[in-house]
Amino acid sequence: MNFIKKVFDNEVDEEVHLQFQKFSRGEFTNRALIKAKKVKNNYTIFTTAEFANELVRNVAGKLGDEKANVTGAVISTLDLNNELDFKSKKQFMGIKQYVIDKHMSGNEITKLIEKLPKVFFALSFSSGAGDVLKIKPKAPKSSKPKTKDDAPKPDFCKLITNDEKIAKDFVFEKHDFKDALIGHDFIIKEILVPKDEKDFAVAREKAKRKGVIVRRATIDGVKTAVEKEFEA
Repeated sequence: MNFIKKVFDNEVDEEVHLQFQKFSRGEFTNRALIKAKKVKNNYTIFTTAEFANELVRNVAGKLGDEKANVTGAVISTLDLNNELDFKSKKQFMGIKQYVIDKHMSGNEITKLIEKLPKVFFALSFSSGAGDVLKIKPKAPKSSKPKTKDDAPKPDFCKLITNDEKIAKDFVFEKHDFKDALIGHDFIIKEILVPKDEKDFAVAREKAKRKGVIVRRATIDGVKTAVEKEFEA
């Protein structure tokens, strides 16, 4: 289940908290974009970078003990020299990019994500169940559209799958759709800092964002907009 679906299902957890940790108070438009198509029983889902780790975890879970050729990059400000078996390493402005090109099992990938939840996994690989995941092997840029209507393209991640459950998690308004384009505005109204935490750094990490997600969707030509309050 992706973090947007978790919010709408009232199942906020630590993964959802990490998604909103970087936001200050304010309105952040055109976030977590999704473009999806269904042809017969196959789905092609394009998204912006927010969904990368969840997509990697999902496909890795289906891969399980089996191994696949995994390519891409693991990106972080942390020193991961002792955590990863990487092909090469690039660094720019404090951002370290560890290039991956090796055979890995799904369980190995899952363990890495669980161990390093704040690290960005831009990995591409396939499962034996018909899932093909491709993610751009670079650090996502913080997009700053010129206007509210000037949205970035949802082309950072691409998943081809026949898994109806994955598709339903992304397009939960209508299960039997053909084309869907969905975007979200994050309106952060409050930052709730734990009052009993004396360590400023820890308090900042634990601080929750309270606000509203506005979900705008065009599915098979029908436009909808719904709001969901959240605290994460």
